[in-house]
Amino acid sequence: MIAVGAASALAVTALAAPAQSADAKATNVQADVNVAKNAGFESDLSNWTCAAGSGAAVTSPVHGGTKALKATPSGQGTAECSQVVKVKPNSTYKLSSWVQGSYAYLGARGTGTTDVSTWTPGTSDWQQLSTSFTTGANTTSVTVYTHGWYGQSAYYVDDVNVFGPDGGGGTDPVEIPAVPSGLAAGTTTSTSVDLSWTPVSTATAYTVYRDGTKVASTSGASTTVTGLTPETTYSFQVSASNAAGESAKSTAVSARTGKGGGGDGGTVPKHALTGYWQNFNNGATVQKLRDVSSQYDIIAVSFADATTTPGQITFNLDPAVGYSSTADFKADIAAKHAAGKSVILSVGGEKGTISVNSDASATAFANSAYALMQEYGFDGVDIDLENGLNPTYMTKALRQLAAKAGSKLVLTMAPQTIDMQSTSGGYFQTALNVKDILTVVNMQYYNSGSMLGCDGKVYSQGSVDFLTALACIQLEGGLDPSQVGIGVPASTRGAGSGYVAPSVVNNALDCLTRGTGCGSFKPSKTYPGLRGAMTWSTNWDATAGHAWSNAVGPKVHSLP
Repeated sequence: MIAVGAASALAVTALAAPAQSADAKATNVQADVNVAKNAGFESDLSNWTCAAGSGAAVTSPVHGGTKALKATPSGQGTAECSQVVKVKPNSTYKLSSWVQGSYAYLGARGTGTTDVSTWTPGTSDWQQLSTSFTTGANTTSVTVYTHGWYGQSAYYVDDVNVFGPDGGGGTDPVEIPAVPSGLAAGTTTSTSVDLSWTPVSTATAYTVYRDGTKVASTSGASTTVTGLTPETTYSFQVSASNAAGESAKSTAVSARTGKGGGGDGGTVPKHALTGYWQNFNNGATVQKLRDVSSQYDIIAVSFADATTTPGQITFNLDPAVGYSSTADFKADIAAKHAAGKSVILSVGGEKGTISVNSDASATAFANSAYALMQEYGFDGVDIDLENGLNPTYMTKALRQLAAKAGSKLVLTMAPQTIDMQSTSGGYFQTALNVKDILTVVNMQYYNSGSMLGCDGKVYSQGSVDFLTALACIQLEGGLDPSQVGIGVPASTRGAGSGYVAPSVVNNALDCLTRGTGCGSFKPSKTYPGLRGAMTWSTNWDATAGHAWSNAVGPKVHSLP
């Protein structure tokens, strides 16, 4: 048991490690270092021992870096966490740490001379404890410790420093990193701001502040701050951290978010019909774009092709569709624009092999997609990756593309039902990550089998309940109603399973927007802003005499 000592005067300013002590200058010996390891708990509890499992590394609150220690006393234990550090005999060491929460003690024992400790009865903000000790003539290791008090609530510790001569055990960085420079605001949307700064060579982490409040931690020299309010000016700063502590905040930079309203892009109407146009012949009616029914507001050209460069896409017009030249195809796109339609390039499909899983591939995707938009006149892209999606890098790719294309970008997605069952899934995460630039998610309610609805019940595909109960997951999971569409096959030949008659689609649209036409599942509220519906494909629709678009198109366009 650690005896309770009298409270000592507590320092409230950070200890600055001198580049070289007075003795070192006089004798030209090594400068003081921090002999504690994993001093900021960035490697969890590595090098630390906490009694009876009482301690754990947490990501909030932290003083510097991305982690700190949280230790919780029990009725018969103080939640002591300790580390044995290597020291030199007959040497003086400055011991300090930052603490928060309930009773917190900091001390050293086994010094060979006088053991020391200091404490605080508790604080709601970070406070620095500091003391010093001198080692005995034969002392080569000392135990430094921190603990709380019996039956009290948890305490937090970060940035433990034991400054003095190197005892041969290896050290954490002795110097707090320099203040980051070059902080700049990049792409802004209605709810996010991209920030970047010049890396600091000795930093292991950075902390981003918005109007003085900590909002993000990252290991790299850039981040995107999300969750902002449209048309609002914010002030940002960044600090650098390592095991020795956190630097001061950088010079502030201001950024103003854009207008709200999501990513409608192009000329997409409030309620829209989407159709996929096949750039190949698989037995469905072969069409040119000019032949696509005027009911369709968004035409997704299927599909982009992968290149040998990861993430990069290209487009190759298939001779099977009958165009005499690429210029003729481009003229059809321009004609659709003149008619108020949007034409986008779909990426993926069942056999799509495009993978965006790194910074380089994200940039390659954005650059190549934008180049195709400029070359052909595409209004944006559709993400139809059925073989997996990395939300981190696809988000980066789409944001880079949006920065190039501007507010007119049309961005759609066509995930499978399994991809939208939970917000923890990569597709759903991506949709939420880019919600401010996203036009619509047209989930594929086919080739699926039975799935869970938002009420936790299982529904079989091919029914109005399947359409409404699964749409409810997206509507209640964070997407705006204007970003949700119902995707179905245009005919029994358009998919392996899941076809429903156009009347069933119309019932589902009425159920979700008006509360009528429902089956056994009826949503708890209506969503009159629902974007509309999608089909695979305009070609299969034409094969069936345009029965789907002639029935569903007018229904979509008459939604409230």
